[in-house]
Formats: sequence, C-alpha cells, structure tokens
Amino acid sequence: MILVVGGTGELGGRVVRGLLGRGVSVRCLVRAGSGIEGVEVVRGDLTDAASLRVACRGVETVVATATAIGRRLAGRGGASIREVDEIGMGALVDAAEEAGVRRFVYLSYAGVDAGLGTPLERAKLAVEQRLARSAPRVVVVRPDAFQEIHLGPLGRFDIAQGKVGVIGKGDAKQRWVSTDDVAALVVAVAVEPDPPALIEFGGPEALSRNEAIALATELTQRRMKVQRMPEPIARLAIRLLNQTNDGLASAFGGGLLQSLHDARWTDEPLRSRGITPRSTTDFLRDQATRPPS
Repeated sequence: MILVVGGTGELGGRVVRGLLGRGVSVRCLVRAGSGIEGVEVVRGDLTDAASLRVACRGVETVVATATAIGRRLAGRGGASIREVDEIGMGALVDAAEEAGVRRFVYLSYAGVDAGLGTPLERAKLAVEQRLARSAPRVVVVRPDAFQEIHLGPLGRFDIAQGKVGVIGKGDAKQRWVSTDDVAALVVAVAVEPDPPALIEFGGPEALSRNEAIALATELTQRRMKVQRMPEPIARLAIRLLNQTNDGLASAFGGGLLQSLHDARWTDEPLRSRGITPRSTTDFLRDQATRPPS
C-alpha cells in the first residue's frame, strides 16, 4: 500500500493515476468534501496529526507532494505554509516512523538551498533535515521549476496577453520541467527497488528567462511586454512579505531563484528511467498555438 499525501493536487493527482496504472494499491489523505476515484480514502489533512497516524497504518511507502502555497497564493486563507509544509509535514514523518513505513518519497525543489529565506524554502529544508534523521528509507525529489506554473500566467509569463515578468537579470539558464515528467519520476522512485536518497533534475533544455521571452516572441510573432524587478527590490519584498503574505514571499523567491545561478542539474534522472522529457520549446510552442480561452 502506498499513501499519497497531496493526491488532489495537480502533481499528486498525476502520481495517483500513475501508481494505479502500475496496479499499485493507493490510499490518499484528503480533506472533507474532496474525493479521488479508485483509491482508499482517509479524511484529514497535514494539520490533523490524528488523521496522519490513521493514514499511515499498514502503509509501506509514503509519497508526500502536498503544499499550501497554491491555496495561499489564491487567497483562500487557512493554515500557513509553516503550519502545513513544515509542522504538518514533520508530523507526517513522525506518523510514518510510528507506523513502520519503509520508504518516504518527499517532493522538494531544485535550488532549495539557495538561502533566500522564504517561508517555503525554510519549510522544505526543515523537512529534508527531519527526514535525514528518520527511520524510513528517504527519497528527496528536487525538480526544477514547473513549466505549467513558471512559464504560464501564474508565473507572470502570459503568452496570450503578451505580458512577462522578470525578477533579476533573467540571464541564468534554467531547466523548466513538465509536471507530467515530474509525476512519472515520482511514481518510478516510489516503486523501484533501489532509489537514490536525493534526485535533483530538470527538463532537457537549458534556457534563460530572457531566452524564453525571445522564443515566445518568435513563436507568436508578437513582442512581449516585459516588466522587470531588480534583484535588490525582490529581496526587500521577500523580507517585507515574510510575515504578512507567506505565499507571495515564496513566489517572489521562486522567481528570484531562477535568475541567480545556471541550473547544475540535468534531465538524466528522467531519461535513465525511460521518461522522455518535454522541452521548454515544445511547451512554449503549444502555448503560442493554443486558441484563446
């Protein structure tokens, strides 16, 4: 039995479908009012420690993809990133240890150790450190930024509207990766016999945000309106927002991270598992040719 925490999310839902496609028995921790077909359901969430203990009973592997940042950015309130991504995820590790779980697959992100001081960064690092002291075999998965988020309207890269935001200089090479490809890798390491303890990876193409803007301009035959935020302003915004808007502070941090350093990771962890990753060019081409919604 594999427990997926975050199975109603964009990534977690793909992970659940991938595991079911392999014939694996899946249990999901879901909040009241949510549902997933084809799986065993335990009602609860990361802020409910009792529900975590129930969810972990009889489980061999835990896959944890849940995060509060999407809900926080959407302004839906509720528990903070610290309460969910740090304290709650830590409680999940405790429950997994108590239940004798053998493997714990945890979704972090590439470059989490950049030292930007955002709420999400602090939470992810705290959980990684907690897992390093835990009993289950740990697999920390660190993908580069998701194409669908950081090269879409939510990431201020709106091809349809011809508007793009850049934090910092925008010259660092990134390897944006498809959500489908990340899900396929998570499914693989959840079931393969001998996964590594840390997997940091990205897509097949190394491009800077400025190069992605130039590519979008070429594909649409329309000049993008670019709004730039200097790095010092972004760092100041992160400090000011840390206490008042944890979602936005973390989003600024994610944007700034992509302007600091060239990606040191590759797509080898995908290809070595038979996953042919989607390139950034292919993603942007699809966005450029998509009919207006």
